Amino acid sequence: MAVPSRPPVQVRDNVQLNETEQKIFDRLLGTLRRFGLQNQLRVAGGWVRDKLLGKECYDIDISLDNMLGSEFVDKVQDYVLHVGEEAQGIAVIPCNPDQSKHLETARMHIRDRWIDFVNLRCEEYCENSRIPTVHKYGTPEEDAYRRDLTINSLFYNLNTSSIEDYTKRGIEDLTSGVIVTPLPSKATFMDDLLRVLRAICFGARFGFILDEELKEAAACDEVKAALSVKITRERIGTEIDLMISGNQPVQALAYISDLKLFWVVFSLHTKHEPEVSEGWDRLCVSYLVATWNLIQLIGLSNFTDKQRRLSLYAAMFLPLRKTMYKDNRGKKVWFPWFDSMVNYIFRDSLKRKASDAETVVNVHFAMEKFLFLIPYFASNEDARVSDVNWARESVDAPLTSKPWVLTGFLLREIKDFWRVALLMSTLLYPPNIDCTEDLLSKNFELERRRSLFKAAEDAIFKLGLAKVWDVKPLLNGKEIMNVLQLKTGGPLVREWQQKILAWQHARPSGTAEECLNWMWKTHCLKMID
Repeated sequence: MAVPSRPPVQVRDNVQLNETEQKIFDRLLGTLRRFGLQNQLRVAGGWVRDKLLGKECYDIDISLDNMLGSEFVDKVQDYVLHVGEEAQGIAVIPCNPDQSKHLETARMHIRDRWIDFVNLRCEEYCENSRIPTVHKYGTPEEDAYRRDLTINSLFYNLNTSSIEDYTKRGIEDLTSGVIVTPLPSKATFMDDLLRVLRAICFGARFGFILDEELKEAAACDEVKAALSVKITRERIGTEIDLMISGNQPVQALAYISDLKLFWVVFSLHTKHEPEVSEGWDRLCVSYLVATWNLIQLIGLSNFTDKQRRLSLYAAMFLPLRKTMYKDNRGKKVWFPWFDSMVNYIFRDSLKRKASDAETVVNVHFAMEKFLFLIPYFASNEDARVSDVNWARESVDAPLTSKPWVLTGFLLREIKDFWRVALLMSTLLYPPNIDCTEDLLSKNFELERRRSLFKAAEDAIFKLGLAKVWDVKPLLNGKEIMNVLQLKTGGPLVREWQQKILAWQHARPSGTAEECLNWMWKTHCLKMID
């Protein structure tokens, strides 16, 4: 099947070494001369690809034609010490076929760079098995064909200072912007199933087109089944995080959805409710797309890298925010965040940090509260809080100030991620409208939602609430106890601390003396009643 055409990529004729790379390679070639070795030293894979694209790359992998990496590293260490330099960080990482790591890797630190050394690969397999049973030194051509993609199969020969393209199509595919496997795609993926996600990641990262045979192999039932059971969730989670943090998260997740891999990657607990409807994978990606485009409209500088990354996760999992799962005893668990399906995906499907899961779920909770406050941000009308179903009964403030008091308490809960929660709320506003059809049709009125976000953000800054969680009560515990005539603290002191914070949110310019007078007056009136 023909691959769609795209403008050719600018590819250099040869590699241009920087000063550090030149010195590193001089040390490696010096090792050959000192010990009279006949090895051909080749830099393999991504470094060659990136250098030909005019990009810097700090991962240097050296392939050896007739020696183990651990053996060569010992000699490099000896040579480096011989020329009066220090060899650091030497380590050997053993092979692990169960994790699709079939070759031993040696590593050392030279000139502030980590360099990996491994012998050229050539593996023989038993029938009906993709785990190699016989290892031997391979030729450069055999090694090139065993790699994941043609654009990653190029070598830079240190001995001859030249590019070697043994698949005869690495340069061509790099220039054409096509993601292709050197061998038939299904065999390449079954050799190392993580290559499915790596192909998607590279396609999105460079804006390259996925080869049709590659897409068919990635979407086939055998590959999907093997991917779900044979690759550790940590490795899957790492690749997904690279996509979400990358420059083209939309394209990466669109590929995952199109190839029917979404629920393979973001696997759900078997017992959950409500049921996940058909097409929710596309809906999840559509929310991510809308959020990515909305962030571009608002301005990337308004979000830190972490906020941007977690906002994309929060958006993608919006359809799942109310889905909970049952424990092994079949009992419903409705604890606010720990047993939500979103937390399960982070913790079990992707094996990511628990703090990321907690932040995303808390963003979802805060988003629901922001939905009721957006009208007050966007309108100059008198505020009413009768419809705010999470309003604090203890809030003591003028009626027109109550929305800002509630906003202050909300920002204290979500802290630095209030912009992310606000962003999510603009996606679902107004709350009684189903945005599903608009999302899937790409008619999402992003400019209107950007205006909502900016109106709310401006109001929060104008009221001095942007860092409200750092604001301490104007009265300390001792002063509160003095007014209440208490000898020890307790629930009553904590209750008054909240009342004082509410007073401060309603009166940003209020002083400690004014707050104290208000408390004396309020307490005395309560005592009279």
